[in-house]
Amino acid sequence: MKTALNDLLGVELPIIMAPMFLVTNSKMMIAAAEAGLAGCIPALNFRTIEELDRGIKEIKAGTTKPIGVNLIVNKSNILAKKQLHKCLDLGVNFFITSLGSPEEVIKESKKLGVKVLCDVVEENYAKKVQDLGADGIIAVNSGAGGHRGNIPASILVPALKSVCKIPVISAGGVGTGAGILSMLALGADGLSIGSPFIATKESDVTEDYKKACIDYGAENIVVTTKLSGTPCTVINTPYVKKIGTDQNIVEQLLNKNKQLKKYAKMVTSYRGMKLLEKAAFTASYKTVWCAGSSIEFTHEIESIKEIVERYKREFYEAKKNLDRITGVV
Repeated sequence: MKTALNDLLGVELPIIMAPMFLVTNSKMMIAAAEAGLAGCIPALNFRTIEELDRGIKEIKAGTTKPIGVNLIVNKSNILAKKQLHKCLDLGVNFFITSLGSPEEVIKESKKLGVKVLCDVVEENYAKKVQDLGADGIIAVNSGAGGHRGNIPASILVPALKSVCKIPVISAGGVGTGAGILSMLALGADGLSIGSPFIATKESDVTEDYKKACIDYGAENIVVTTKLSGTPCTVINTPYVKKIGTDQNIVEQLLNKNKQLKKYAKMVTSYRGMKLLEKAAFTASYKTVWCAGSSIEFTHEIESIKEIVERYKREFYEAKKNLDRITGVV
């Protein structure tokens, strides 16, 4: 499993443990790094700059291997600039930018040799961030958890590889070693995997959230706009069925009004964050739990190391089967 991502981020395996809002924590980051992955944590998982400072220092005290931070770079994140400079001061190795222009992050990071990968869902934006100087692209496909794209990996990855010279990392829909092999066979330079790491021993989410990842599968993942106004995948629990997945008429009208749209989106996003926060840390099924279709392969609570070792075994078994089929000796 050697690709351009190994060299770009200095990791053993071409896999990023995807940043998960209100799920990824310091213990998960350390465990992922020690297992050979490139762990990435959302800056917004730390409510203040002081908490971010303590959190990154805790992670760096637990591992000497590369770590990354996910930055929301649109106007809704009023702490973005402070988060950026705090992370640079603390010596993080890479950023993943989401939901906005990465221009300032790329400009400031290049001064210190810090790598920047950018979430993209289609070709035009991929070319734009490449022109801005991004070091890699996170190709968020239709199988991703949370804020997903609309294009399947089988189409998105080859399409981006045809127009971009920088590494393309596929994000979404993979929860096995065979799945990893399939994405690399498509031309991906690595993978970003998140949902399979929710139900881990290192995760601090509730046992109910973890149990939902085990009990539910790909057919139970639905898209809702209630959390942030932007389509987001969640587990279709009884509570989600009860409240529905579409914004109500008032929310829709507010989001269509040019003057009120920005403020409505901020209110919706804030309310959504509070729902997610409750979902992550309150033991109740009357909550909203983000996840992607790859929870299909979550059958028990394991450590991150155990999951990674399983991926390795499955990868090489799948590769042996492929070699047998193709006649490779």
